[in-house]
Amino acid sequence: MGRVIIGTDPHKASATIEVVDDRGVCLATGRFGSDTRGYRALLGYVRGQWPHRSWAVERANGVGRPLAARLLADGERVLDVPAKLAARVRVFDTGQGRKTDATDAHAIALVALRTRGLRELSVDAELVALRLLTDRRDELSRARAQTVNRLHRLLAELIPGGAPRHLSALQAKTMLASVRPRDLAGRTRREIAAELISELAAVDRKLTELKRRLSAAVLARGSTLMTLFGIGPAGAARLLVDVGDVACFPSRHHFASWNGTAPLDASSGAQVRHRLSRAGNRRINHVLHIAAVVQLRHDTPGRTYYRRKLAEGKTTMEALRCLRRRLSDVVYRQLVADAIDRQAGPGGHSGATLTSSAADLTPVVGSSDQPLPGPAPATLPPATARSEPPAASAAAPPRRRARGVNVQRPTGRTTPTSAGAQSRPSRPRP
Repeated sequence: MGRVIIGTDPHKASATIEVVDDRGVCLATGRFGSDTRGYRALLGYVRGQWPHRSWAVERANGVGRPLAARLLADGERVLDVPAKLAARVRVFDTGQGRKTDATDAHAIALVALRTRGLRELSVDAELVALRLLTDRRDELSRARAQTVNRLHRLLAELIPGGAPRHLSALQAKTMLASVRPRDLAGRTRREIAAELISELAAVDRKLTELKRRLSAAVLARGSTLMTLFGIGPAGAARLLVDVGDVACFPSRHHFASWNGTAPLDASSGAQVRHRLSRAGNRRINHVLHIAAVVQLRHDTPGRTYYRRKLAEGKTTMEALRCLRRRLSDVVYRQLVADAIDRQAGPGGHSGATLTSSAADLTPVVGSSDQPLPGPAPATLPPATARSEPPAASAAAPPRRRARGVNVQRPTGRTTPTSAGAQSRPSRPRP
């Protein structure tokens, strides 16, 4: 028998499947419970009929994570199907707005059958542990923000003018010690504020310990992301967890599209323009935003790049988006360099730095103007030499403004740019 795809729509209490062959013909459907008995029945039913199979699980990093982990532990091949892609296929395939578990499983199976480059899951205990620590750190950060907000509300009622915006547990304790209300409501507010200060101090201690553990885990992973200015242990860990295998991104443009820093094509006819992308992985986009803000606060190449974009006529938000796009390229090159170093073993790989890499091609347009790329196979970018610069008479293509963003006129001549310098026309030698 040929290979089959098992589209799986997972839920907390059940899993609905549809088995299709390589032509998209439905062979079987079913619904099984997510408990131990139901999972064994599902696995026995599938193994008894289709020895050559692949599982397609929707949101394998979300609600489908428990089922995907079980299947991987039993030696099954599991593909991760994005929920948005499955939803689009369901609408186009059925032609109506009905949504059931059966139609979802059918759409998931078709996505896995027709789409190349889906991420194949693998067992990586270190990455799983790093994800747990990262998620725990995010939960504690949200809890700290809630505690500080509640403390601000009480201190505003106890102290005229309230507390400063950036409040620590020690500052709040000092401010609360100067307040001695005599009425019942004031004393109650002070007691609750004291409890919140104790909770804030406890959360800060846990965050400090988690930062130490994340730093050790990132270094043990062999990553050098923390050497980039503006990326700390939490940001580096989030990048490693969400990216997984950088070979899934054939180029830096695909990586920028995935994290939402690449602009979207919005062209029509002779009008060529781009607009802001609000899609992509927002957590990675937030990590790059924090790194950009940190670089702007210090004397860094990022600040120089940001000021150069302002001098070109961009607004502050546009210049910040350009900086995020540039940082996305830097992070991608660092991830590729780390991956090559791990493959090369002792001695590493020469030629990969923060500004140039043997695994990265010379860009033909500005990185902030590169639109979303098309689909490409998931392979690690091959090591290639940099291309030679064009003739001295080639000039940079003209630019024009449309709705607050820079756009590129279609032309047959382009000028390569370096990672940290602006594209300028070449001058002929005398």
